[in-house]
Amino acid sequence: MQTEVTRLIQSHRSIRRYTDEPIGEEVLADVLACAQWAPSSHNVQAYSVIVVRSEEKKRELAQLCGSQKWVERCPVFLVFIADFYRLKQACEMNGTKLAADEVENLLVAAVDTALAAENVLLAARSHGLGGVMIGGIRNKPQEVARLLNLPPLTTPIMGMCLGYPDQDVEQKPRLPKRAVFHDEEYRSDHFPEALEEYEAISSEYYLRRTRGERPEGWTKQMADYLSKPRRAHLSGFLKEQGFPLK
Repeated sequence: MQTEVTRLIQSHRSIRRYTDEPIGEEVLADVLACAQWAPSSHNVQAYSVIVVRSEEKKRELAQLCGSQKWVERCPVFLVFIADFYRLKQACEMNGTKLAADEVENLLVAAVDTALAAENVLLAARSHGLGGVMIGGIRNKPQEVARLLNLPPLTTPIMGMCLGYPDQDVEQKPRLPKRAVFHDEEYRSDHFPEALEEYEAISSEYYLRRTRGERPEGWTKQMADYLSKPRRAHLSGFLKEQGFPLK
């Protein structure tokens, strides 16, 4: 049985084209307030959100994100930051030292940031807005850090375009439920069948979306995507930002 909230969640689509209608300040304030009510491990709240409206900054960020033109054209671009700079100050106020080298702490920050971002996207959609998450914010983190004046112990996790939709896109199919959900214990005996099924479904989707230019389904795409190094520079950037991970 669906509710209004579950229908909203299950109708997710990434929106990359927006009308010229600005996002009102009251709407944006309500949407951003929802970030702070996302779950947070031990109430650490290890994130910050930078609101970018400047046309010049959006243009620069669009290039840094891999020439993603929707970053430049959206009314509001949000940058979600994993943030231990504020927590370092809290530690110093109480005579302790932040353990910035702990992998667990960085995972907590990344999870906190992602949960806050999802809350924002859902809240935005409830106001009739559309958006898309931008992982390309991690393409050139040094340049992003300089542009946004990020202090030590912070790192960009994701961006988000927001605006009123100017497109109606087909929903991208997800994996079969039996490949994702498990009763009592992890079981993989049905994976081959489920993945073959999803390969066919996703291949048909991409053929429609690209008008026949992209026939590869999900398994072929993932095999290519995950067999190559991804953003290998991030470990060096994290060290520069004060995260000497063990």
